[in-house]
Amino acid sequence: MKLVRQIYYESKFGDVLQRLYYWYRDNLIPKSIHISRKYKKNFGKRPNLTNPKTLNEKIQWLKLNDKSPLHTQCADKYAVRDYVASTIGNEYLVPLYFHTKNPKEIIPEKLPNRPFIIKTNHDSGGGIIVKEKSSINWQDVQEKLAVRLKCNYYKLSKEWQYKNIVPRIIVEDLLQDKKGNIPSDFKFHCFNGKVQMIQVDLGRGTLSHYRNWYSSDWKREPYKWSSPKGGGIYTDPSEEDVPKPKAFEKMIRLSEKLAKKFDYVRVDLYDVDDKIYFGELTFHHDGGFQPIIPEKWDEILGQRLTLTKI
Repeated sequence: MKLVRQIYYESKFGDVLQRLYYWYRDNLIPKSIHISRKYKKNFGKRPNLTNPKTLNEKIQWLKLNDKSPLHTQCADKYAVRDYVASTIGNEYLVPLYFHTKNPKEIIPEKLPNRPFIIKTNHDSGGGIIVKEKSSINWQDVQEKLAVRLKCNYYKLSKEWQYKNIVPRIIVEDLLQDKKGNIPSDFKFHCFNGKVQMIQVDLGRGTLSHYRNWYSSDWKREPYKWSSPKGGGIYTDPSEEDVPKPKAFEKMIRLSEKLAKKFDYVRVDLYDVDDKIYFGELTFHHDGGFQPIIPEKWDEILGQRLTLTKI
């Protein structure tokens, strides 16, 4: 067995076998099987995809059955700007400085002389924060962006809305408050056009990344829906409360307007010194692969979501 593992992980022949396996997994295995296997790995059981009951099961059902061109547009961090502008107004959009399909165009001369963030529009993940252009290795940035542009996130996630997005690089203003801090983001989970749960992430990108959960009237919830940070650490709730934003009711209204056309969507908003900015729309929080604890809350929350196409 040890010899087999050495051949698979440490030899050129093993590298070929791995590439063949990943191609087979990404292109030939039916989505439902891929989803069921990953779900079982995380939950210890297969999801009920014909009569889903829990919130995570219903997210899997939506992943397989709820598809439209609007989903593709709204998963595209560039194209979604038109949807946001037409639905709630362009005053909520983060200023866009530059966009291109060519990573070689990401050079200091074409970028602003103020803090900004570089993202790709077609995948899920963080961006490259630039506060001082002179401190950046631009060749390294271009190479990283070139790799990301070649990746079709659909093959990894099996989330249909990413499949047909045309990859692009976008450069946006880096949101900071008056003290120069990155603002907390407020994530409004909307079921059938109504906010049902609110996620607040604190200390993102650090080992002190906490995630608090609130109801639509800003009361702490008794559950957690955490993501892994690595090393067995999760984004569990903080003991400290987050103050209710001054513009909270307005954020609810904006989120519900953006969510009106979808069964389930997470609307991400930023509150920067009482000014609201749109972040992104997410249709399958954590892919529906992270347990809600206590487990009973997965079903309680699932009962609140109606699948209109089932």
